[in-house]
Amino acid sequence: MDHAQQLRNLRDFLLVYNRMTEICFQKCTSNFNYRNLTMDEERCVDNCAGKLIRSNHRMMGTYVQLMPRMMQRRMNEIESKATENAKAAETAAVASAGPETTAAATPLELRSPSLQPDTGGVDISQAET
Repeated sequence: MDHAQQLRNLRDFLLVYNRMTEICFQKCTSNFNYRNLTMDEERCVDNCAGKLIRSNHRMMGTYVQLMPRMMQRRMNEIESKATENAKAAETAAVASAGPETTAAATPLELRSPSLQPDTGGVDISQAET
């Protein structure tokens, strides 16, 4: 694991920890007359932190299970967009090339008879010479 990834993981952990501390402090702390927590406050903090930690573990477990499916779906979407873009580029290239270039690039046996120019029965190869 590289250094940047380790820093990201540490930052994510600290954000979750700080958020949990803030939530439990606001929910459980009511008496500021003593340096130490009262028994009720201590019990509340234990319950609050336990709930948040368990929910975070469940969420991460679900994330780990769903991530491969999400990545596969994203890859499929990227591939389909790439295919659509390639088809659009091909269509645009064919349209900008004009009918002469398209007909010249297509072998005679693959051309549709309806797309060939009407020569009125005159052989084009001999008419041009």
